[in-house]
Amino acid sequence: MSTSVQSPLRELLATALLPGQVPPAAGAGEVSRAAAPAHLFLAVTSIPVGNNPVGVAIAPNSNLYVANSGSANVSVIDTTTDTVVGGPIGVGGTPVWLAVAPNGNAYVPNSGSNTVSVIDTATNTVVGGPIAVGAQPAVVAIAPNGNAYVTNFAANTVTVIDTATNTVVGGPIAVGAQPVGIAVAPNGNAYVTNRGSNTVTVINTATNTVIGAPIPVGNQPNFVAIAPNVNAYVANIGSNTVTVINTISNTVVGAPIAVGNQPWGIAVGADGMAYTANRAANSVTVFDTATNTVVGAPIAVGAGPIAVTVAPNNKVYVSNINGNNVSVIQFAPTLTSIVPNQGPIAGGTMVTITGTNLTGASVDVGGNPATGVTVNATGTQLTFVTPPGAAGPADVTVTTPGGGATLVGGFTYLLPVHATTLTATPALSKLFPPHVYYPFLTATLTDQATGLPVPGQTIVFSVGGNLMGTAVTDAQGVARFNETFILVYILANGGYDASFAGATTPTAILSPSSAHAGVIEP
Repeated sequence: MSTSVQSPLRELLATALLPGQVPPAAGAGEVSRAAAPAHLFLAVTSIPVGNNPVGVAIAPNSNLYVANSGSANVSVIDTTTDTVVGGPIGVGGTPVWLAVAPNGNAYVPNSGSNTVSVIDTATNTVVGGPIAVGAQPAVVAIAPNGNAYVTNFAANTVTVIDTATNTVVGGPIAVGAQPVGIAVAPNGNAYVTNRGSNTVTVINTATNTVIGAPIPVGNQPNFVAIAPNVNAYVANIGSNTVTVINTISNTVVGAPIAVGNQPWGIAVGADGMAYTANRAANSVTVFDTATNTVVGAPIAVGAGPIAVTVAPNNKVYVSNINGNNVSVIQFAPTLTSIVPNQGPIAGGTMVTITGTNLTGASVDVGGNPATGVTVNATGTQLTFVTPPGAAGPADVTVTTPGGGATLVGGFTYLLPVHATTLTATPALSKLFPPHVYYPFLTATLTDQATGLPVPGQTIVFSVGGNLMGTAVTDAQGVARFNETFILVYILANGGYDASFAGATTPTAILSPSSAHAGVIEP
């Protein structure tokens, strides 16, 4: 399988080493697992795709689309199973990027044929003919107005495509030298990285005109991403840094963030964590956009990581141009709540856990596997059915391909509450059918839920509110108390009382019950 970059891409996808940079290690390749900082346990796997993959994008159906620059096609990956779906989709020459419009169509700049191909992600087929754009189209981004904005690396322009009609809108917009990356902020402004002039140009997508002067950034700015805090983050290949731009004021915020060697790709997740694909280091750097500080050590990925995107389920996908594959980074789950947190020992309770990175989870409660585990599309909520368990608190453990997390004592198994019935016999006799009970007071305890006698429980016998004594139920649930020395009290009070205070057994909580019996009953 070839890993060479085709000639039209040599300038776009290759840069000279600048002072302070080092080339990638000879023979550097992919790994199956990666070490992680103490609070970011994770797993890294890889998915084979076409030759020289570059751009990666997530469609509304949660599939990942990969532009294979060396094989003139696009691979589709199911992000739920991380497997390739169907065969590659043929597009134009040397496709290097793609972006998905709200209508589900993916727009693929073909740098080798100066066109953009359109893929219907519902059917994974090409729609219509290629759309002619400028020389060496590189990256495309979709604006809030639905238009697609394409950077033309060799023409120093941006082409605008109406995604409703798939036709070019107006003339090209002049920007800086060698425009590569483009991203659109929520306010509709597009940020274009000019690799040849070390600047970022801002375009008002409502008027398709340039706003203000270019913004100076680092050396060889490449791809750019917008964070939830609406700042723009620019990966500078030649500086090994990321520049932060406030998209409200269009000014640089703070000092550049030092990342890995030759950061080409950059993406920001919904949680504000940013990821740079460090091509010369075969790694991904993670930093928090809330503080603009790096989190932990770089994550080892495949050979030549060049672009990165974050799926709704928080898995991170990295295209490796020299490895012909996509690395998948999945972080360990975090667990924030469990509802309900108690249920019967018989199991069968439907439970919901909220957290993060829950995709692909299995669950056990007290060491026993739960059933019916389902996870939502964003990996932030799962439901399951509890297995049977022993009474008391039980640990709830969630395990994913990225690791595991435990809620210690997160679910409490409760014993069922069973009502009881206590029946007492007359102190002396019953007339019909005739039966003499003297000299024992007799009380029988029954579990109403099971209909069975309850052995081993203490029954209290009293007369006129005064304790006479206690007896324990036998195997038939019967307690007997000798009344010989208290008969006079029973006769004086017209009978006696028997009571059960309630108890907890290994299988149930027994409710209290009581009974009154006379001296002689019909």
